Parts: sequence; structure tokens; C-alpha cells
Amino acid sequence: MIPFCCSSKERPTLGGTRIKTRKRNIAAPLDPAAFSDAVVQIYLDNAGDLELIAKSIESSDLNFSRYGDTFFEVVFIGCRTQPGTTKPDEGERHPYSIIECEPKREFILPSVIYIQKILRRRPFLIKNLENVMRKFLQSLELFEENERKKLAIFTALAFSQKLSGLPPETVFQPLLKDNLVAKGLVLSFMTDFFKEYLIDNSLDDLILILKRGKVEDNLLDIFPPAKRSNESFSEHFSKEGLVALVEYNEKKIFEVKLKEMKSALTTQIAEEADISEVIETVKLQVRDAKLPDIEVVRVLWDVLMDAVQWSGKNQQQNSNAALRQVKTWSELLNTFCTTGKLELELLYKVQMQCYEDARLVKLFPEVVRSLYEADVLAEDTILHWFRKGTNTKGRQNFTKALEPFVNWLEEAEEEE
Repeated sequence: MIPFCCSSKERPTLGGTRIKTRKRNIAAPLDPAAFSDAVVQIYLDNAGDLELIAKSIESSDLNFSRYGDTFFEVVFIGCRTQPGTTKPDEGERHPYSIIECEPKREFILPSVIYIQKILRRRPFLIKNLENVMRKFLQSLELFEENERKKLAIFTALAFSQKLSGLPPETVFQPLLKDNLVAKGLVLSFMTDFFKEYLIDNSLDDLILILKRGKVEDNLLDIFPPAKRSNESFSEHFSKEGLVALVEYNEKKIFEVKLKEMKSALTTQIAEEADISEVIETVKLQVRDAKLPDIEVVRVLWDVLMDAVQWSGKNQQQNSNAALRQVKTWSELLNTFCTTGKLELELLYKVQMQCYEDARLVKLFPEVVRSLYEADVLAEDTILHWFRKGTNTKGRQNFTKALEPFVNWLEEAEEEE
């Protein structure tokens, strides 16, 4: 019987042969301190000349992929920070950082351009820039007031210069920590940011940045809770010279209130609420929201026409439905068309809708006559529109269609 460990045939041997073992990937020990010291030395060797520093960085063999966060810490504060904090760690430090310069754009802009050059050669570092900015912005209370201003100016210039791939959400969301907001630090930072950004950019550009940062819809959230009101918003930013931002916010508030009124009206009309109840609702909305009378008239007409049950192709049914709606709700229109100017605005609104809506294009004279008979439009208003109206959209056709009714009004006027 042959033993289990043996074989009837001679087995080949490996005598004199060296067996190669598979190499293992042995990670180099992490040493951010040495990396930080090396970058600091580059700054010191070049006396803070960012052009020369960029060239030295480019030609160096430093491991930026591993120590990207450390690199930007050195850029911002002159050295690396202690783990989990913004406090400087032991080691070399240079005096040419963003935090050490004057809080003015002419001193900070070169650093933005310098970082842009670095990112073009090493685009992967954008994530490290995000990490460091997020850490610093979440810890604003650990910086001095003028240091926070420098960070705000840098942030504004970074977006103004379209720093490679820096997402606004990364910048703005970390700021909205309750403790930072409550201390007024976020309001101060954002005010400096707004003022700096608007030097080179339009308000529309700013709003786009805020939308991308997901803060445009809740700008009041940057105010401490005790001052979180539209009045405080207007007062603060007016005092800071940001009148365009105040006007934008007021316009937005106005649009929201109009939308709320339109929604409430639409619901009541769809439910066929009593006309007196609808009138009271509109009066309440107008008083609380301080809505201009002219906008109220426009909204009323829009809501009434939107509520019409339009027929697909039957023009006669559409005409009847529109006229029925005007007669049904004429008291509502009459309540708020209290001056010749408001009546004329309503007439222009009717003109535009008849011009833009094919279902109403031939209905203009009938609608005008119906509004006249319901005492919504006065004779003088109609004659003024016919003789001196300034809106040219469809005017030639509409005046021709209205001419028989106008002739009748003029004849009646002469008889009187």
C-alpha cells in the first residue's frame, strides 16, 4: 500500500529555485506635518510671491492627492490646523496667508487667482478646497471679526472669478448653524459677501448663486431669530447700501402675497362661494398684504377667466361661458374698480386676454358691453380707451369691432 503522502512516481523538486511571493501594497505612513512644513518652506523661499510659489508647487513632488486639505489650510492660515479644529498646529508657519493679509479685495484677489492656477493643474483638489472652506465656515466664531471679513471677501471673489467647480451649496449650507446665526455671525458674513460680489456682478448673478446654494428662498434664515422679519431685512440691507437686494426681496414678498390671494380666490370661485364672502376675502388680503389696487384688479380678472369652463372647439359655448362669468362676478369687479384709472387697467387686461386667447379674440366688444351694463366700466373710460388707448396689441381690430358700440355711446352722449 502506497502511503498517502507519497506517489509511485518521483515528484519534481524546486531545489535551487527562488519562489517569488506576491507584493503587498504597503501604505506610506501619514505625515501631514512634514507636508505642511514643505509647503510653508516654498512660501518662505519665494517671499510670498504667488507666481513663483505656483511654479514651485507645480514642479514639486509633494503628495497633493493625500494632503490636499493640509495644502489649503496652509494657503488660508499659513500652517496646518490641529485635527478637528481650526487652531494652528505646531510646526512651520508663513505670514503670506489669506488670513494674514489686509481685508481688501486687492490683497485677496491674487490668492484666488493663485488657487485657480493650482486647480487647473490639479482639478481633484477642488474637493479639498470644499472640505477646508466647510470646516472654516462652520467654525466662524473661532475667527476674529476682520478674519471673518477676509473669508467673506475671498468667497465672493471665488464665485466672481468662477473658481473651478466650487459649488455654492458647499459654502452656504455650513453657515446655517443655529449658533452662528444666533450670534449674528452669518448675517455679518453674508453682508460682506453680498457687498463684495455685487461690485463686479449683477443682482441676477447673485440670485443665481444663492439659488444654486439653496438659500435664495430662505434669506431671512441668515438673521438671528429675534430679528427675523422682512422689516429687519429691509432696514439692515438698506443701511448697508444694498438697496437692490431690498427691492428684490420686497418684490418676492409681493409675488408670494399675490399668489396667496389668487389661490384663495380660485378656491372660493370654484366652490361658488357667496359673492359677499369673496369680496370680504379680497379686502382682507389687500389690507394685510398692502397690495396695490392695480394688481388686485389684474388678479381678479385672471382668476375669473381661469375659472371659466371652456369648451374644446365650440366658440359659441366659450362666448356664453365667458360672458356668464363676467355677469356673475361683476359686483366683485365693480367693488375694486373704484377709479377711472383702475377701470382703464381692467380694460387693458381684457384687451390683452382677448388678443392672446383665440377663444376670446372675437368676444372683445361683447365683454366690454357686458362690463358697461354691469356698471364696472364707465362710458368715459371706454371712450378714452377707444380714442387714446396706448396698448397696441390687437388695437386696430378691437377698435373696429367696438366701433358700433362706441357710436351708440357717443350718440347717447349727444342726446343728453
